[in-house]
Amino acid sequence: MALSLTAPLLLPGPASASSQLALDKGCYKCHGNPPKKNAPTFAELTERYARLRNNAGAENALVEKLRQGTFFGHIDAHERLSQEDAQQLIRWIMESGH
Repeated sequence: MALSLTAPLLLPGPASASSQLALDKGCYKCHGNPPKKNAPTFAELTERYARLRNNAGAENALVEKLRQGTFFGHIDAHERLSQEDAQQLIRWIMESGH
């Protein structure tokens, strides 16, 4: 299990920075491998939102939806994200996320 938590740290460039942000914000507690309860993994989220790549309007809508905590109900960790952190995480998820 320790390997699954540290593996994202080995990625180069911006993906590494975003996986580190996800680790710092505790995202892997629910979206790790295995995921918690009904939470999707980052790979599943990437697959789900890949079709929205390069769509600034969709990206901004996802950022706001994430920060409102409305994905799968009220989620405090999502609501505590700054605009900048949420934007970075959504962009990372849409582009690679795993």
